[in-house]
Amino acid sequence: MKIIVTGASGNFGSATVTSLLERMPAKDLILVTRDPARLDHLARLGVTVRRGDFDDREALEAAFIGGDKLLLVSATKVGSRIPQHRNAIEAAAAAGVRHIVYTSFIASDDSNPSLAVSDHRGTEKILAASGLDWTVLRNSQYTDAVIEAMAPLALQNGRWIASAGDGKMAHVWREDCVASAVAVLTGDGHRNRTYDITGPELLSYREVAALVSEVAGRPIAFASVTDEALYAFFDGLGIPREAVPDQSVGDVPWSSDDMVSFEQSIREGHMAVISDHVEQLTGRRPRSVLAFALERREQLQAP
Repeated sequence: MKIIVTGASGNFGSATVTSLLERMPAKDLILVTRDPARLDHLARLGVTVRRGDFDDREALEAAFIGGDKLLLVSATKVGSRIPQHRNAIEAAAAAGVRHIVYTSFIASDDSNPSLAVSDHRGTEKILAASGLDWTVLRNSQYTDAVIEAMAPLALQNGRWIASAGDGKMAHVWREDCVASAVAVLTGDGHRNRTYDITGPELLSYREVAALVSEVAGRPIAFASVTDEALYAFFDGLGIPREAVPDQSVGDVPWSSDDMVSFEQSIREGHMAVISDHVEQLTGRRPRSVLAFALERREQLQAP
């Protein structure tokens, strides 16, 4: 069986490839990326590396030829993902791929107001109608993003600013999401199933702020604000309302439309999803936000 991985040079894709290479021969992997030169080190191991772009359906079809199972790592630009994912799904079908494993997001079958979730909901519908076998992995928000991006900003300002109120999420380590994806890609019995990939506990941002404050040894006040005030905060950081092509402004990814609608969905309770699917798939419990913060204690305590 040959496995295709899209976005193979990105964080999720590269971690998945590293894990897959521990379980299967390099010749059975097809890696698709917009910049094949970034994967020259893997090509030298015997992995097939091909160029592919979600905006170029014909190139994707050529890149997917010979693959049996595809890991479709979701594209990054909020608001543009549905046509990009449709290209990938249609190209996979035309290339003879039999099974697509898609990295979605929790609560994607809900009336969730999050713009990002809307992209995933639309993609899941396309996938279900494709005629291919599929598996949907609905990942919760990465703990990595909370501790490595949100927490440093809060420590710098002395305030964790959020419009999410006391709504909760079960944040999950990216590594646990990758392990779950690898289990599905290399295992049997996952056809036409949806898994909620979550951490072990539901936490609000208020609780996360208190946790980070304790680990860092520095005070963080939790500031519960309106959506309008959160927009103003992001405006002050120079973050655009809509997604920009390179996905990064001032080292902060995404856009304020995405982030504010995301916090609205947390506040309204849409994101309060928790499951034991990580343990079912990997054989071990998912790790906590506290464990991640403790691993990053030195960085959190740095000035």
